[in-house]
Amino acid sequence: MGIITNFLKAEDFNYLSINSNEGFAMYAIIKASGQQFKVQEGDIICFDKMNLEPKAAVEFKEVLALDNGELTVGAPFVEGAVVKGEVINEGRDKKVIIFKKRRRKDSKLKRGFRRDFTRVRITSIA
Repeated sequence: MGIITNFLKAEDFNYLSINSNEGFAMYAIIKASGQQFKVQEGDIICFDKMNLEPKAAVEFKEVLALDNGELTVGAPFVEGAVVKGEVINEGRDKKVIIFKKRRRKDSKLKRGFRRDFTRVRITSIA
């Protein structure tokens, strides 16, 4: 048996929250890239590629719900609510292999897929 030297890195996760559960933390549910994300200040989220430069500011105006001590649910969006973030980097996920085999047909298909993403740090919720 060898020593395990692989450690978890922030780059290995699509979602990383650095907020502790002590006290109350404001959160928002935003819609971006056709998906919904629950975010808090300081969170690092991976979205589909947005073609932005690192350190660029991003605003998410499609806020579905906002909880700052009192839950506000939009119909469909919360009016005046904005979530701001800063682009950390852009990159590509690890390759996912798609393999199909049809038994007894001498037929198989192997494809690979890598998703392009933009990693964003949430800076403020207002």
